[in-house]
Amino acid sequence: MRKMNRGSGDTLRTPSVKYSFIMNVILKVSNIIFPLVTFPYVSRNLGVGGIGKVTFASSVVAYFVLFSSLGIPTYGTRICAQCRGDRRKLSKVTQELFFISSLAAGVAYMAFLTILFLTPRLRGDVGLMLMSSLSIVLTGVGMEWFYQAIEQYDYIVYRNLLFKVLSVALIFILVKKPEDYLVYALINIIGAVGSNILNLIRVRKYISLSFLGAYDLKKHMYPIFSFFMLTIATAVYNYLDATMLGFMKGDESVGYYTVAIKIKTILVSVITSLGTVLLPRISFYMEKGMGEEFKRTIRNSLEFVVLMALPLVIFFSVEAENTILLLSGRAYIASVGPMVIIMPTVLLIGLSNVTGIQILVPVNKEKYTVLSTIVGAIINLIFNFTFIPVYGASGAALGTVVAEFVVLCIQLPFVKDEIREAVRWKDYFKIVLCSMVAVAALLAMRKNVVSLPILLQFILSAAVFWGIYGTAILVAKEELVWTQLHSILNRGEKSARK
Repeated sequence: MRKMNRGSGDTLRTPSVKYSFIMNVILKVSNIIFPLVTFPYVSRNLGVGGIGKVTFASSVVAYFVLFSSLGIPTYGTRICAQCRGDRRKLSKVTQELFFISSLAAGVAYMAFLTILFLTPRLRGDVGLMLMSSLSIVLTGVGMEWFYQAIEQYDYIVYRNLLFKVLSVALIFILVKKPEDYLVYALINIIGAVGSNILNLIRVRKYISLSFLGAYDLKKHMYPIFSFFMLTIATAVYNYLDATMLGFMKGDESVGYYTVAIKIKTILVSVITSLGTVLLPRISFYMEKGMGEEFKRTIRNSLEFVVLMALPLVIFFSVEAENTILLLSGRAYIASVGPMVIIMPTVLLIGLSNVTGIQILVPVNKEKYTVLSTIVGAIINLIFNFTFIPVYGASGAALGTVVAEFVVLCIQLPFVKDEIREAVRWKDYFKIVLCSMVAVAALLAMRKNVVSLPILLQFILSAAVFWGIYGTAILVAKEELVWTQLHSILNRGEKSARK
């Protein structure tokens, strides 16, 4: 780990990208394991209606959460990463951003209360709405962006794991019947953002909280507004589906859609985990003029997305029915169609995360990311109005896929130079070929196991697909995999000599 001067004689450790990535993967894997442990239990105990109620309330509150944080999560990560070598400058910037975020959280909460009591559909379950609204305040003042900027991923991981374990225990103890959806909503908030309280307590370890002279809030407003527009546009097609389904089709359709996108949401979080780690590092590279490091990082990131996302899309598309049956039971069989439709977004979002967040944002071209996301949101809105009334959850899924495709297509012309240098077509061809071999084996095997229990079918399918895919990738000598493998082996040899 490197050490960087903090301007007051002490140092701030900067972990390696590999260490940060490993810690972030642990966090993302926990985001997979805990929902997989609890969701089958919750979906059966709360039923389609209960799941739909909580998801609908969360989708409404999410818009106010986004307003309370403005564009600070992304901008704060970038700007704090750029000045993390100077303790005084870092302290001043952090205080300025915290003040802006706290003010926005207060305004957002007042706006939420006003709309809540003016809208009959929302007022119909005011207790659930008020419970869900706690996330507005906790997110607005949580300062998660600060810890990402200084790359304190070990703290982020340990803190989140603690609160996740707590929330899982509370779910199994307290959520027993459909009427417990209020309790489930509160536990979700504890697990998701309850740990933000610790951020406020711990921040004095890294920055000064004393008055540092005249604060300049104005200089942050334009970039914050740019990222805020990006955040709002992203939210439109991240949360609009559930919101529109709730208004147009009712809680049951939201429940089916929630189950359909559960796996997709988990997979996207894993694929984009590298982007979360790399944003502060890439921003630092650009600030210091380290062009070669920037190019190498983008090349590896792009290849990682294709290497992981493509087979994931294929596997879970083929295994959609078994996945739904294992996750939630036969009562949710209507979720299979929407899940198959929406799976390509795992790859599309992974790629646009590289082009938009890892390339355009660090080079101060976030306006193009905003433009693409706004257009995507408009496309999604049009498709939702057209297809939700006819196809319900499947229509919402289709709108999301088209929107994500449009976002990526708009961003590509603005990053064509970086992409041209990063793409290793030979390795991408190997990934596609290996995926085709693996899915061919999977389809052949599935014909012979249809009489087995669902769980055993899924385990065998996963073993065959991923075993053959992994073996094929090694045989084909895909460059990213072989580079990492050689690095591990060399490290092992050095340790053995010692």
